[in-house]
Amino acid sequence: MIQRFISVVVGLACVVAATGRVDAHPHVWVTMTEELLYTADGSVTGVRHAWTFDDMFSAFATQGLEQKTKGTFTREELEPLAKVNVESLKEYAYFTYAKVDGKRNKDAFLDPIDYYLDYDPKETVLTLHFTLPFKTPVKAKAIEIEVYDPEFFIDFGFAEKDPVRLVSAPASCTAAVEKPHDDNFPITLRLDQAFQTSEANIGMGANFANRIAVNCP
Repeated sequence: MIQRFISVVVGLACVVAATGRVDAHPHVWVTMTEELLYTADGSVTGVRHAWTFDDMFSAFATQGLEQKTKGTFTREELEPLAKVNVESLKEYAYFTYAKVDGKRNKDAFLDPIDYYLDYDPKETVLTLHFTLPFKTPVKAKAIEIEVYDPEFFIDFGFAEKDPVRLVSAPASCTAAVEKPHDDNFPITLRLDQAFQTSEANIGMGANFANRIAVNCP
């Protein structure tokens, strides 16, 4: 059984794993926008995520949820699901990794705050919002944030428009994003070839990390 970061994904993964094999490509797709939060002295206090799930997964996740208005969900109706999301993410380090001046900062973040889910009835997708506070505010010339699933069960990708914002950052700070290259993962492998989880998925996600590089001279 594959254990994933949202309990409903566990159900989906159980179906996939029933045959004892897992395709070496993602089963959940997330489009993300990111914000780095600054204080007046130029320190970074946290990372604010907004992760939009693909429509198929969103339909799976909301299946059976009570709703007052057909075809949509309020933030209150999604609150229990949001809580399960963020609590389950902890086991996977929130798929968020930080480097400060080139050095990996292990266990950099506290538990999420300000979390909630919202639902877009037009696009029929869920978006998870949450903030990861740094345990200690970070003041550095170079900060790098990576977002990825090490097992590549979930494929993260930046939004096309305004994927990253520096909130209240010093004017000298700049941000750049680095997206994984598709040619690192041939289309034939993505779509056709199946591998045992231990062979194909574990550690694969690091090759497809989405990176935010912030420089403050």
